[in-house]
Amino acid sequence: MSIIVAVDIGGTQMRAAAYTQDQVSPLQQKKIPTLASKPGGLERLFKVIEDVLPNDREISAIGIGSPGPLDPHTGYLLAPPNNPEWHNFPLAPRVQEHFGVRTFLDNDANLAGLAEYRFGAGQGHRNVLYITVSTGIGAGVVIEDRLLQGFHGLAAELGHSIIDPDGPPCSCGFNGHLESFSSGPAIVKYALAELEAGTKSILKPDDSLNARDIADAALKGDELAIRAYQRAGEYLGIGVASFLHAFDPSVVIFGGGVSQVGRLLFDPFEASLRRRVFHPRYLEGLVITQAQLGDNAGLLGARALAEMKSGFR
Repeated sequence: MSIIVAVDIGGTQMRAAAYTQDQVSPLQQKKIPTLASKPGGLERLFKVIEDVLPNDREISAIGIGSPGPLDPHTGYLLAPPNNPEWHNFPLAPRVQEHFGVRTFLDNDANLAGLAEYRFGAGQGHRNVLYITVSTGIGAGVVIEDRLLQGFHGLAAELGHSIIDPDGPPCSCGFNGHLESFSSGPAIVKYALAELEAGTKSILKPDDSLNARDIADAALKGDELAIRAYQRAGEYLGIGVASFLHAFDPSVVIFGGGVSQVGRLLFDPFEASLRRRVFHPRYLEGLVITQAQLGDNAGLLGARALAEMKSGFR
């Protein structure tokens, strides 16, 4: 029986797993430090793949998920953050040449969305919007059972949707993107600015402050902390209303650490969303739910990509 190898390249860890067609649990799995700032990344990638290959199985395909931007059509990494060695780098072609099997590459957020569609909270839905709210905001979109990639392979960068052109700077350097309002660092930045302006709070204005600290303070009734999440939820609702208008999904799935604070974020989000969809039909039957796959989403998404592209049987 043949297998698919899935690879998830993260900021701190690089993971690989081998899957048969009929199993969601891997036959073998391995993780190693990514060490993105050090040379030799490709050799480390080859090694972690080799370590999960069963001796008695043929490889059908390899799927790789990586931070973008990247081009899934050519398999090139364009400018991955914190990894200058892999800028404009033919990652999928090099892996394909080394192992002699078809190799496919896509954005890690796209693949998390694909994984939730195939194996998680999106099962049974043909039109899926996945949004991860964490250090950044990423997304994956499935339309009529097909992963949306776009002409350049750069579709679904929804965290960089412009919410307010005069808004705060985003991590990418442009102003007013959704990520600059509703990501974890954006919530912290807002709270710190308010503290520096003299707003009373149990929060302390120091470099160790994080979104979890602000959530804990909000649950204790701190008004500034509550307002920080209300603001994040308000802008998240503005963004998602536009995404509903563009994609008309039947399910919106939220992943990422910030999304785990629950009603603190989602009460203002849902109120904002209801106010901003231009017709209530968009909300009829719409499921809004949490991701189910956790850390397994990256590997399962890479597996699903390779399966989808190679016709794995």
